[in-house]
Amino acid sequence: FGLRVQDKNVERVDTSERPFKVYVEGEEFLAESLIICTGAEAIWLNAENEDAQKGRGISTCATCDGAFFRNKTVCIVGGGDSSMEEATYLTHHASKVSVIHRRNELRASKIMQQRAFDNPKIEFVWDTTITEVIGNKLVEGVRLLNKNNDMESVLPVDGMFLAIGHIPNTDLFEGHIHLNDEGYIRVTENQETNINGVFAAGDCH
Repeated sequence: FGLRVQDKNVERVDTSERPFKVYVEGEEFLAESLIICTGAEAIWLNAENEDAQKGRGISTCATCDGAFFRNKTVCIVGGGDSSMEEATYLTHHASKVSVIHRRNELRASKIMQQRAFDNPKIEFVWDTTITEVIGNKLVEGVRLLNKNNDMESVLPVDGMFLAIGHIPNTDLFEGHIHLNDEGYIRVTENQETNINGVFAAGDCH
């Protein structure tokens, strides 16, 4: 169909009039229609040694990477529906899943909580944060800090999963595309934005 793929950075988008203008590393593209699919970035803990272990035992997607941890022990960080769904999914592969949550109760819906509580492979570590990812070539454990008593401990794990939210990649569109309070693009049921001819799809909306 004559598709042209460019692996370049979009620097600016002008949707003030048609044709829309997309500026890509000094080159200008004109379009009568525009589909925004810029996605969202996972939120990281910024724990010590975290960057070095990305892709070596740290993941932000249980369904993507869970199978790599068959019969291994893992932990997951978070307390919402996503973390409970991913924790439950991980039990299909891992031998044990530790849910580490900074509060003493979950934000997840009651039904998602109950599924996790009823699963014998899932244990909960409350009022706790991760301060360090332990390991050289691969994740070997996480250093925990209990917020109530400031006590540190080490939890041996083979993998760590993060499910604490995402930040949408929508900075390019602030001021002309309608965003919600969290920065996600507002769309209609037909994926239309507030500008006729501009659509959004995927995790950015």
